[in-house]
Amino acid sequence: MTEPTDNYYTSQSTVADVLTDRAFGDFGRLLFPVDRNVSPSLTLAQVSTSAVYMWYPYIRVEKTVEILNYLHSQAVKGEQIFYNIYSPEEMAADPSKEYTGIFVFRGKSGSPYAITNAGGGFAYVGAMHDSFPHSLELCKAGYTALALIYRPDDPYRDLARVISFISENANMLGVSKDNYSLWGGSAGARMAATLGNRAYLYQLTGDTGIPLPAAVIMQYTGYSYVSEFDSPTYNCVGSNDGIASWRTMQRRLQQLAAMGIPTEFHVYEGLGHGFGIGTGTVAEGWVKDAIRFWEANMTTDDNAEVHNVYLP
Repeated sequence: MTEPTDNYYTSQSTVADVLTDRAFGDFGRLLFPVDRNVSPSLTLAQVSTSAVYMWYPYIRVEKTVEILNYLHSQAVKGEQIFYNIYSPEEMAADPSKEYTGIFVFRGKSGSPYAITNAGGGFAYVGAMHDSFPHSLELCKAGYTALALIYRPDDPYRDLARVISFISENANMLGVSKDNYSLWGGSAGARMAATLGNRAYLYQLTGDTGIPLPAAVIMQYTGYSYVSEFDSPTYNCVGSNDGIASWRTMQRRLQQLAAMGIPTEFHVYEGLGHGFGIGTGTVAEGWVKDAIRFWEANMTTDDNAEVHNVYLP
């Protein structure tokens, strides 16, 4: 067998190549949507389309290949790239919990972490386009990102479990418990916003000792609930999004800002729903903006004053 390299996978590698890769153990199946019919014979080029990733017309095969090669290279170096979030006993009692977990994109040891939540209309988890790329960008910026694979019919409970899991295992994961952020697109953005609310965070985790996120980073969702217990919030969306209205998103942030909660809002001209990290579009680079917003809202002794930003 050829020694694995950073170019182990190509666009012509197949889903079966990934599923049978010993580097991915028995969790390789979670790299692709388990709630969609994904044929093992499909090449990575064929799988990287909206035919598989419904509602995501911007998916790019080169990013799929980059992500799989990154995870593969980390695994063959001995890094643990996947963690179950439920115990063996819990999974035995409820087999649906076997289809959950977190993929780890490691940043600098001791840095704040981010949890990324893909969308998929609560029908499937579109991680390859809507959370893995974000996690890789965060990793490159020095932050550990944990991409959640959740159950579409119990997403909030799974996200709450991950937050508790990380809080309990921060040293093992090499992350700081404080100043974390929650990221999400579409359905995943609703998850991030919900657990970014202090009341829901405590209700769903059952732990009042878990701090509120330093920031919630949301893409393209019509979530409109507003509360004084919400976290600082960054939103971005396309002006041509037929699923999530940019006006609804802007209106919510204006309401948060009126409560004194830091916000930042961006709408990108001509973009539709599901643009991910925005590679090759007018939104390219938004992840760096979001990281700056997150950093500005981290609790430090010399934290600068945060202003609300609206960029129509």
